[in-house]
Amino acid sequence: MIATIKFEDDEVQVDAAIIGMGLGVDPSVVQPLIREGKIASRHERGEGADAGRLRLTFFLGNRRFQVIVDDAGRIIRRSAVDFGDRALPRALQRPSG
Repeated sequence: MIATIKFEDDEVQVDAAIIGMGLGVDPSVVQPLIREGKIASRHERGEGADAGRLRLTFFLGNRRFQVIVDDAGRIIRRSAVDFGDRALPRALQRPSG
C-alpha cells in the first residue's frame, strides 16, 4: 500500500505513515497523538509561483516535519528537523492560538 495525501471537501487527508516517518514515530501512534493534542499541524496554500501547491507542517515536541505537495497530492519535497533536547527555535514553532 502506498502512503497518500488526498484532498476531499476542502480537507486534507494525510496517511499516518507519512506523518509517522517524518516525525520519527510509528504510524500506529499518530492518530492517538493527534487526539491528545501532542501532534499539531497547519497548512498553507501556495500563491504566485507556488500556486497549486500546499505546505503541510506537523509538530511533535521539538520536531517539525514539512511536506510540500502539488494539487494532486504528489509529494514534491519533504523536510524534517529534530532539535533533540534543545527547544524548537521560535521561528520554527507553530503559531499559538
